[in-house]
Amino acid sequence: MMRTMWRLPLFGTLAALLWLPGCTSLNFGSHLAKTVGEKAGLTSAPKGYYKIGEPYQINGIWYYPKVDYQYDETGIASWYGEAFHAKLTANGEIYDMNDLTAAHRTLPMPSLVRVTNLENGRSMVVRINDRGPFAAGRIIDLSRRSAQLLGIERAGTAKVRVQILPEESRNIAEALTQGRPEPAMVVAASDAATDTVQVRPDAPNASPRASVAVQALPVPGSAAAPAPPPVAAQPTAPGVVLEVAKATAERQVAALQPVQPVVTTVPVVPTEIYVQAGAFANVNNAVRVSAALQPVGRAIVAPRQIRDQLLYRVRFGPFSSVEEADRTLARVIQAGYPDARVIVDQ
Repeated sequence: MMRTMWRLPLFGTLAALLWLPGCTSLNFGSHLAKTVGEKAGLTSAPKGYYKIGEPYQINGIWYYPKVDYQYDETGIASWYGEAFHAKLTANGEIYDMNDLTAAHRTLPMPSLVRVTNLENGRSMVVRINDRGPFAAGRIIDLSRRSAQLLGIERAGTAKVRVQILPEESRNIAEALTQGRPEPAMVVAASDAATDTVQVRPDAPNASPRASVAVQALPVPGSAAAPAPPPVAAQPTAPGVVLEVAKATAERQVAALQPVQPVVTTVPVVPTEIYVQAGAFANVNNAVRVSAALQPVGRAIVAPRQIRDQLLYRVRFGPFSSVEEADRTLARVIQAGYPDARVIVDQ
């Protein structure tokens, strides 16, 4: 399990970052801002806000948040859970490890992305509301529940594809920047045989399913009919009315059967893991970088059309495991290429 790190302007500039070992990769410790938030007595869930953020630096690497409605990337996913449950996220929300959320280094918060586990074909939509992951070689940090549904929890990592949902993410950005409520991410109810997550912005919540029992009752006024219960006096004080309404709403919510989110299944296509030192529009630059990295190993210059541009990628691999790719990635970064990353390709 690997955890995200982020900067939170609400509590000022970070004074220090703490590295801790993780069960699958390098792991950031508790964020200073979260600790400060707890000491400040944040006991109620603060309302999150729409945030892109300024460029920031973690462990010598710069990250540049931006709006990118064409975002589509493959790489390695990780997840984070109990150690950060109920603590602040990067956009001022409270992290709930049982929500369908995730951390991303640069995408706006909140926004919606589809995450597909390329190893088992499971695919679902999650909501970005945090920054991270910052362990080298990871592109998204899933909540525990999201990792469970995608079949990642036990392994800790998996090869994934992450695609932004442009229309839904635009709707969220427009609503929050205009002071309107965020369109709801509605997970459709389904029977046990289905395996689907649906997102419908601005859709009303579905009515809960419930069984109905039929029972014969005695005629009112007869000897068998019970006496009607006494009618309680209605509270008149506004504060009492609000408290009663709140308690009633809480009971109603508690009585609802929870909707069980599940995932769609897509065909599994064989993929390989590579370490990419860089991608260059000029082939000569790619050749020079591959030559400079000869002490690390044999680098391949692989051309690839990405959107409307032909790029020459300098890559190592394929690798048989994430751990092997991580070791090569560390050597490439140490050789002077901090933007190197782990990618997944067909």
